[in-house]
Amino acid sequence: MYVLMRVIAVDWSGDARMARRHIWLAEATRPGQLVRLEAGRDRQEIAEHLASLNKDDLVIGFDFAFSFPAWFLDQLGASTAPELWAHAARCGEGWLAACEPPFWGHPGRPRPLQTQPARRRTDLAVPRTAGVAPKSIFQIGGAGAVGTGSIRGMPLLHRLNALGAKVWPYCDAGQPTIVEIYPRLMTGAVRKSSAVARGELLARRYPGLEADHRRLAIGSEDAFDAAVSALVMIENAADLATLPAESDPLLRLEGRIWHPGWRQDELT
Repeated sequence: MYVLMRVIAVDWSGDARMARRHIWLAEATRPGQLVRLEAGRDRQEIAEHLASLNKDDLVIGFDFAFSFPAWFLDQLGASTAPELWAHAARCGEGWLAACEPPFWGHPGRPRPLQTQPARRRTDLAVPRTAGVAPKSIFQIGGAGAVGTGSIRGMPLLHRLNALGAKVWPYCDAGQPTIVEIYPRLMTGAVRKSSAVARGELLARRYPGLEADHRRLAIGSEDAFDAAVSALVMIENAADLATLPAESDPLLRLEGRIWHPGWRQDELT
C-alpha cells in the first residue's frame, strides 16, 4: 500500500557554529527517490523554512529528543510537553551554559549520581542496533551527546506547535505531523563513518536514487542520515498517515521515537 504523502527528514545539529554544515534536510514523495537533499540553513532559517511550507499531507521527522523523562517535567512544573517546549525556549541556553545536575558532559562535569531514570521509556523500548541505543538527553557534552541538539530543538517544536502542527504523540490534531526519529533505526548496522559503507548501503537499498543525491549522501554522514530517514519514512507512508492518539499519560509526556517497527516496542 502506498499513501500519497510528502515527508521531510531533518538531521539536526546542536552546535550553532556548525549548523549550516551539519543540518541536512531530505524530502521524498515516492519510494526510492528524493525530491531534494540540502544543507546551508541554520536553526532559525530551518524553522522559518518549515513554517512556510504547505502543511497538507506533510510529515516532518526531526533527529533529536522531543522530551525528558517525566520526573524532570514534574520538577519544572510542566504538565504537558508544549509547556516543556515553551520552558526550554526560555531557559534552555541557561541549562546548557550551567551544565548543572542532572545535566552533565562539560569539562569537570561528570555524570552525576542520581536515583531517577536518565532515559525515557521510549529510549529504552526501541530496538538496539549493533549494540547502539539512544543516549540520555541529560548528556550535553562529550562523545555522542544528544542533549544540546535536543534542547535547542525544543524551541522549534514550540514554534511549529503554536502554528498548528501536530507533534506526535503529544498532540492529537493539526498539520503538519511532526515525529521524533532516530536515524540508526533507519540505516541499520552500517558503519556510517565510512563513505564506502554509506555508498554500499545506498546502492543495495536504493539503486534508483539520483546520482546527485547519492553523491551528497555518500559525502556526509549527516546527509546520509537525513536521506535514508526520508526514504524509510516514505516507504512507511501508510503508517505515518494513521498514527494513533496516545492513551498512556506517561508517553504523552515523554513521547515516542517513530520507526517502522514502533508498534512492537516493548514499553515495560
